[in-house]
Amino acid sequence: MNIDYIKYSLQNLIHRKLRSWLTIISILVGIAAIFALISFGQGLRNYVDTLSSEMGTDKLMVMAGTGFGLDENFYLTKQDFDFLKKVKGVDEGGVMYTAGAQVEFEKKKKYVFGMGLPTEGGEKRLVEEMFTIDLLEGRALKKGDKLKVAMGYNYQILNKIFPKAINLGDKIKINDKEVEVIGFYKELGNPQDDSQVYFTLEGFEEVFPSKKGKYQYIILKAAPGISSTELADKAKEKLRKFKGQDKGKEDFYIQSFEQAIQTFTTILNVINAILVLIALISLVVAAINITNTMYTSVLERTREIGVMKAIGAKNNDILFIFVFESGFLGMVGGILGIIFGYIVAKSGGAIAAANGYALLQPAFPIWLIIGCIVFAFLVGAGSGLLPARQASRLKPVDALRYE
Repeated sequence: MNIDYIKYSLQNLIHRKLRSWLTIISILVGIAAIFALISFGQGLRNYVDTLSSEMGTDKLMVMAGTGFGLDENFYLTKQDFDFLKKVKGVDEGGVMYTAGAQVEFEKKKKYVFGMGLPTEGGEKRLVEEMFTIDLLEGRALKKGDKLKVAMGYNYQILNKIFPKAINLGDKIKINDKEVEVIGFYKELGNPQDDSQVYFTLEGFEEVFPSKKGKYQYIILKAAPGISSTELADKAKEKLRKFKGQDKGKEDFYIQSFEQAIQTFTTILNVINAILVLIALISLVVAAINITNTMYTSVLERTREIGVMKAIGAKNNDILFIFVFESGFLGMVGGILGIIFGYIVAKSGGAIAAANGYALLQPAFPIWLIIGCIVFAFLVGAGSGLLPARQASRLKPVDALRYE
């Protein structure tokens, strides 16, 4: 009998196809929004997981100032670095310079960040792991490269930073000093990182003489078996005492990569939750629309319900028919919503990549697809439950004489 009831339900939906399609569209919009938003959130989560695996959670970053190391009025010294390397639990470390730089090419000027990196041994490897930079073309910087630089990915692209692409061997000016381009790094996925210019430590000091010995970052690596988070707290306390500063008034900031990932994940979860709640509003509207559609359907088919009950249909049979109809509308809307949401997300990812944000790429795990379909079906079935109960409780006599 259930097969017959399913056929009967589908025939009714086809018969009222305009109303059915309008109901499906209302579900489609909400599911598409949820699917697209969650896919971007999942894509960012995958990006963070990839960073974690590449960088490792055993890293600590010491930054001058209150965070991010961007305030040039604060800096770290070689004495700070030498002290931190002796803290128990620190395996190895490296220093970095950073400063705003004026880059001139073909008489065009741009302002970007310049970074001075170590070029030998464990320090070089540690910094490259921390910032996930890999050489794409040319050669890596090495000790003695004072007026040679490696550049971010975007300098190779026409009209990205300069009208003309920069090539290996080209001469450019940085802070009015001529340097030679010897390499390019792979794309990192955001415009700022992909427009940076990289120097050796001595090369940075040559171009930025006033910054000599004033480091913006110190990178540390925790020894095997040592918690990087606990080490960050201990190193902060010891460096504060070494510098003779009051608690809470430090001119530096220490954070483990593990803490940074946790903070970013928390922020990402909150943002995703807010966006999904906004998208759910459209599903609430869709649920109301389905309920209204099913109530109208019950009224239009009251006599049919009476005939069915008169020939033996039970309350549960009538309930099944109307819940199936509303659930089917929700499921179809969910499937179409996923297709539409996929198109929107892929288009958004392509636009983001074209504008230098390659890290903003959606991901479509199977649980997201199945979850959206099931959720759409449940929203539809749940919205049709009250009208279905009303239909199932109609008395045959009253239903047959209904006009």
